Amino acid sequence: MAKKKTTTRARRPELRLPPLREYVGGLEPDGDYDGLELAGLDLTGQSGEGARFLDCALRDCGLDEARLTRARFLDSTLTGVRGVGTDLSGAQFRDVELVEARLGGAQLHGAVLERVVVRGGKSDYLNLRAARLKDVVFEGCVLGEPDFGGAVLERVEFVDCVMVGADFSGVRMKDVDLRGVRRLDVARGVDALAGARISTTQLLDLAPTLAAHFGLHVED
Repeated sequence: MAKKKTTTRARRPELRLPPLREYVGGLEPDGDYDGLELAGLDLTGQSGEGARFLDCALRDCGLDEARLTRARFLDSTLTGVRGVGTDLSGAQFRDVELVEARLGGAQLHGAVLERVVVRGGKSDYLNLRAARLKDVVFEGCVLGEPDFGGAVLERVEFVDCVMVGADFSGVRMKDVDLRGVRRLDVARGVDALAGARISTTQLLDLAPTLAAHFGLHVED
């Protein structure tokens, strides 16, 4: 008998933050933030390009239009952050937990996410084009029209999520588990689901999209 293929599980971050010092300033380009707690700060429109956050906690901060291109978040947590148009293109997230975030139009194209958990919250129009995701878990969150175009996903899990209007055009997948998506709606790139695991129910839900993609005419 052929062996049943299994999907390798994502490795989750194991965070143990040290005692943190309160930080009450703003963002600076190439800033170095180490062992700090940024709580309740309004960082709207501020520039933190190339900044490094190591062993930090960002809690309930406003990030509307904040510019954090090429920023690095290492061994850190972001809880309750909110932002519209936050620019995180080319940013790096390693051993990070993003909890109950509310983001709209966040730009993460070309970003690198490794050992990251996105838990709860809602993100609309999340731009992850050409990003690299490895050992990433989306858990209990809502993703509205996320754009994964051209991204590389390896050991990525979706657990108890809702994902509507997703764009998977040109995505490369390996060990991606979509079975935990309670509502899965793929707008584009259904052919890129090769390499992903889906449930029987999801296959039936995707049947009209698959039929349209392959030019099938279904008649009773």
